Amino acid sequence: MVSVTLVRGDITEQSVDAVVNAANSSLLGGGGVDGAIHRKGGPEILAACRALRASHYGKGLRTGQAVATTAGRLPARWVIHTVGPVWSATEDRSDLLASCYRESLRVADELGAETVAFPAISTGIYGWPIDDGARIAIDTVRSTSTEVREVRLVVFDHNAFGIFEDQLSGS
Repeated sequence: MVSVTLVRGDITEQSVDAVVNAANSSLLGGGGVDGAIHRKGGPEILAACRALRASHYGKGLRTGQAVATTAGRLPARWVIHTVGPVWSATEDRSDLLASCYRESLRVADELGAETVAFPAISTGIYGWPIDDGARIAIDTVRSTSTEVREVRLVVFDHNAFGIFEDQLSGS
């Protein structure tokens, strides 16, 4: 069974096999976690993403899917890019959010990654409520069959840390 740990900090500083990027479908960088990973990882990540767009992902990466690239200058070996859903009050997109975690773990297994750091996918600019996002992240990671030994859930602020901590302890 995978060990799930919670870290308050910067996902770009995690020394793990793979860092998960909450990417947009273009794979060409953006704001939030995506922008931070591209800035700190350097041009190698963008070059790898452009190569993906020129080959298998000409129309971009679909929501809920995942694909890996080099991690460039990050202290990780790979970046696993996944596109989270935008939260909707009128349509349940929980399955797409769960798919981001499952597909990222599937890609991690293909790479042979044993340690993976995840951000709180879709809970930033995509508007997913943090408490529900934490529940989906933890439930999905715990219920997905994987060879990954450690999943780090990396959150940036104190409030998100408390919410994830409550979810992890079953409150």
